[in-house]
Amino acid sequence: MKKLSSYIWEYKWSYLAALLSLFIAVSLDMLAPRLTAHVVDDVIVGGNMGELRYLLLGFLGIGLGRCIFQYMKEYTFDKNGSRISGNMRRDLFHHIQRLSADFFDRTNTGELMARVKEDIDRIWDALGYVSMLLIEVTYHTIIILVCMYMLNWKLALIPTAAMVLCGSIAVVMERKLGQVYEEISEENAALNTVAEENLAGVRTVKAFAREKFEISKFLSHNKRYYDLNMEQSAVFVKYYPMFTVVTKVLPLLIILVGGKFVIDGEMTLGQMTAFVEYSTNIVWPMEMLGWLTNSFSSAVASNKKIKKIYEEKPSITEAANPVKLDNVQGKICFDHVSFHKADLHEILHDISFTVEAGKTLGIMGATGAGKTSIVQLLQRMYDTTDGAIYLDDVNVKELSLEQLRTNVSYVMQDVFLFSETINENIKLGKKEYIDFKTVRKASADAQASEFIERMEEQYDTVIGERGVGLSGGQKQRISIARALAKKDPVLVLDDSTSALDMETEHLIQETLKTLEHTTKIIIAHRISAVRHADEIIVLENGAIAERGTHEELLQTGGLYYETYRAQYGETAGPATPKATSGQETVTADTNHCIGQEKGGRTDGSQFI
Repeated sequence: MKKLSSYIWEYKWSYLAALLSLFIAVSLDMLAPRLTAHVVDDVIVGGNMGELRYLLLGFLGIGLGRCIFQYMKEYTFDKNGSRISGNMRRDLFHHIQRLSADFFDRTNTGELMARVKEDIDRIWDALGYVSMLLIEVTYHTIIILVCMYMLNWKLALIPTAAMVLCGSIAVVMERKLGQVYEEISEENAALNTVAEENLAGVRTVKAFAREKFEISKFLSHNKRYYDLNMEQSAVFVKYYPMFTVVTKVLPLLIILVGGKFVIDGEMTLGQMTAFVEYSTNIVWPMEMLGWLTNSFSSAVASNKKIKKIYEEKPSITEAANPVKLDNVQGKICFDHVSFHKADLHEILHDISFTVEAGKTLGIMGATGAGKTSIVQLLQRMYDTTDGAIYLDDVNVKELSLEQLRTNVSYVMQDVFLFSETINENIKLGKKEYIDFKTVRKASADAQASEFIERMEEQYDTVIGERGVGLSGGQKQRISIARALAKKDPVLVLDDSTSALDMETEHLIQETLKTLEHTTKIIIAHRISAVRHADEIIVLENGAIAERGTHEELLQTGGLYYETYRAQYGETAGPATPKATSGQETVTADTNHCIGQEKGGRTDGSQFI
């Protein structure tokens, strides 16, 4: 994590100018009581009216100077705070984007939103207005005390004692507020998470009539957030009146004791008048201490939360000198791949297959069999526990993540569309390279152009959040168009036609057949989606249970055949499926992922 001091150092000259303006403004403010003393002693008491003109000009000059330098001070501090917070938010967002998928598996979206928005805003306040006031209060207090001691050191002991008392109260209050603010920050993240999940899934909530339950859940977190803020207020209300009492009593004591000194001849009336002005000026720093302590404690707590995000490191990292493929062909090989997430059972076990460039692999299996995990491993969203994955005979761990992922078009099972135009959603990932002609061609191939061009704005239609307003099938077709428009050497379809009718699915299958130079991995539950694949593998409990072409798998009479009978009816199957009792359905040909010099294994896989 980049230290706050590093951000501040980037704008050191600007901060230096702001500090200089602050010192000049405060110093000018401290000259006014001195002029007041001369007005009382020289003009009112001494009767020297000739000096009054110059003293009034002095007051005018002080007023103009304070106006100019106060403006420069506040503007510069606010500008620097805004720029630093913008840089911090940018760097934090960039760091979050670099983190691997396992981080997002265990971190709520609401928490991340709280860190990026509310916590950065609190630091923004601390680096802008709050920091300016802290420095101003410190300098203001020091210079006032110096002026007071120069006038009468005995009388100056009273405000000094008052400042020590207020400072002690502020320290105690800061310690009590620090813990409360950490809890408020945590609960704020939880409240954001509940609200975000509920609003994103509002249609599901309504469909299951869960409004009362969700309202109750939200209110419980809202009540906790309220209680914590009331606890903060209780601390503030308990200690803040102490500052107020001190600030109200201080000027009265100055007048009483100072009046005695004037009567005794230890100071002039003008000096006492100046001293009273100084005591009035020292009141507002004491009053500000409580509020500043409050804001500063909040910023410290927020900074701790942000540090925890920066302590997270990506589990998926690139090689120091990644291999650069000049032209990705699309050959894919899984060599005895096993995978499990932390604290979970094994998801994939000993998976081996090879898909030659331009060929098609179909993957079937029950829900939870590990189909999607194969794609996630291919894109290095996670790393394999055992075994290796190769793209064009190069281990994917040796490739840069950018080259690996930009060469694999992935149509996800859970379609995500952004709140942008249909055109921008289809061009996603390669906006600067994909022209409108390519967008229209991809939409036509995905059978999406028909409904898009019936819309009033057509491709410039702005769709709602996550594709609200579109049917499931329409969202799937836009997602397929997005993948086709990229024209990557590898295309992955993860149950991407489940919401389409059979006719539309058939047309898309015909489009896929024309992609002769594209390696295709089709994950599906429908036989119709994979039946034309060069090879089909059937997963069961994370392992390959069957493999072969459509005709070969029907002849085995195993899981694939049972799925076929369930979808097409018993009479649609082969007349005499072969008995497979007690026989292994997975062939064990030699796996030629890579040559022996690459260190690849040589067992357990069939070629395509």
